Amino acid sequence: MAVSILIVDDDPVQRRLLQAALMRFGYDPVLSDSGEAALAVLDSAAGAGIAAMILDLAMPGLDGIGVLKAMRERDISIPVIVQTAQGGIEIVVSAMRAGAFDFVVKPASPERLRGAVASALKVEALEVKARQSARRGAGVITFRDIVTRSPAMDRVIRLAQKAAASNIPILIEGESGVGKELVARAIQGTGDRKSKPFVTVNCGAIPDNLVESILFGHEKGSFTGATEKHTGKFVEAHTGTLFLDEIGDLPLDMQVKLLRAVQDGQVDPVGGKSTVRVDIRLISATHRDLLQQVKDGRFREDLFYRLNVYPIVVPPLRDRRVDIPNLVRHFMAHVDLGKGGGARVNAISEGALSMLGAYDWPGNIRQLENAVFRASVLCEGDVLTEDEFPQIRAQVEGIVDLDRAEPAEPQVYADLAPAASAPEVQAPSFGILKALDDRGNVRALADIELEMIRLAIDHYRGQMSEVARRLGIGRSTLYRKLKEHGIDPETGRPDRMAS
Repeated sequence: MAVSILIVDDDPVQRRLLQAALMRFGYDPVLSDSGEAALAVLDSAAGAGIAAMILDLAMPGLDGIGVLKAMRERDISIPVIVQTAQGGIEIVVSAMRAGAFDFVVKPASPERLRGAVASALKVEALEVKARQSARRGAGVITFRDIVTRSPAMDRVIRLAQKAAASNIPILIEGESGVGKELVARAIQGTGDRKSKPFVTVNCGAIPDNLVESILFGHEKGSFTGATEKHTGKFVEAHTGTLFLDEIGDLPLDMQVKLLRAVQDGQVDPVGGKSTVRVDIRLISATHRDLLQQVKDGRFREDLFYRLNVYPIVVPPLRDRRVDIPNLVRHFMAHVDLGKGGGARVNAISEGALSMLGAYDWPGNIRQLENAVFRASVLCEGDVLTEDEFPQIRAQVEGIVDLDRAEPAEPQVYADLAPAASAPEVQAPSFGILKALDDRGNVRALADIELEMIRLAIDHYRGQMSEVARRLGIGRSTLYRKLKEHGIDPETGRPDRMAS
């Protein structure tokens, strides 16, 4: 049976061209003329048969970026090849950040299109196989399985090791993809419940009307569709560990029932006539600011303090860049290409490592793992280079100098003496910061601050983490100052700064 590829383009001519090309390649094209129509297809029963998507970025109504974001919210993970007539770096960056697999510029040659689709399907097939293999081979995980040399992660591990020795409720905080579940599994695998069940629940992925049933169970016939008795995740985790991921997405009415279950150690199945006592170790996790959620009335304060007894904050990958080389090699060693011999790629170039180290990784370790997996699958040789990471390269190239692992310290000259008596000094290529204006008066501090920020952004090629670190301020403070001075905080590029 032919593989179905969804074509999304508001231009009927372009749709027909893509349709003809895909049919010639042996695929089954499915056509949509808008972003809204594409989402309707993906949400329907036919959506389960879609293997990949070719998506136009510039469309009226819901554009390509909007479609990518909606897919991410729906947890639809098929590979997407975006195309547009405008091939600027900013468009590439936006599309890749939104989750696109590949990028082609109209009019794409048939061979370029064919290669992009074939690569997307190849990677997707191996990713599915890898996920299935990981589920089958999942065993006890300990803190030795966490790949790190970072002082920030050392602190996380020390806190988690102390928590593993007790049954205290734990709240693990951190951005999506930082490894919160890995920390939770290491806690379980080190404690006295390591041989007991470890049950995971993604609270953000459960439909609101099914949350109670999935958590606490239901009796047969208790509601429409309840054809069998279901024990619920709390009962499944009895004597073991229950990991409630994305606890911040739990509906308010369910938070009340969760509070009772946590306090009293008992649950009420839907349609049941009696309560069921459970003995569990509870670990919760969230990428949200739960305290702010409490202030906004979206999370119960009493539940927050019940869960937040022992908080552990896992740092993002951009704050532990020292781990990137070891993580990359760890992921490379675990890529199975289905040939029985493990990973085919056995090395990575210094340039590629420098590029990966320069990137901010908004998707954190999960994004890095996916990038290494895809690069290993698509690599034609036995060494990964910058060419195997086109999406990352598109976002980094031109922003940092990949030939320099560590930028040099900027030298700043203050022109404090009159020009006639000042010694002749050759100005560095990045410019001079002057302390006096043309009339000989000391310049306003705000003007000097703006010039210093511009100098730093130019010197460090827009690498905002490095700019903030060298200026001695936090990233949030840097972004606030950028906005105050009329600078685009998304790019920080000098040519887009407001005067």
